[in-house]
Amino acid sequence: MHKVVIGALVLAALAGCAGSKMKEARAGVPYKTLASDKATLVVAECVQFGWQDESVFGVDAGGFKEPIGAGGFTVYTTAGDYFVDVQSAGAGSTIKYYAAEDTMPAKRRLAALATCL
Repeated sequence: MHKVVIGALVLAALAGCAGSKMKEARAGVPYKTLASDKATLVVAECVQFGWQDESVFGVDAGGFKEPIGAGGFTVYTTAGDYFVDVQSAGAGSTIKYYAAEDTMPAKRRLAALATCL
């Protein structure tokens, strides 16, 4: 029981760090803004699944999905260095991709994201 509680506290602490990074990033310009004809949930689940691919991202594989206002979703990595906000746009979606830096890992995450459009 104690391990479960400690695990939950660690996850909450990580989410707090990721949340503040994401809030800060949203105050700026997204790394890339994309559009899709697909529904928000379809895009978000695809990105989440793609970012969890250990054969591509190794130990950095991780994708978590949380709902945001107006039926949208945020998909983010463990530390929140990479995340997307997927929001409804007519019958499709607008995708705002945020990356901490313009690096090869950021480009790999973007490539995985692009397969979901």
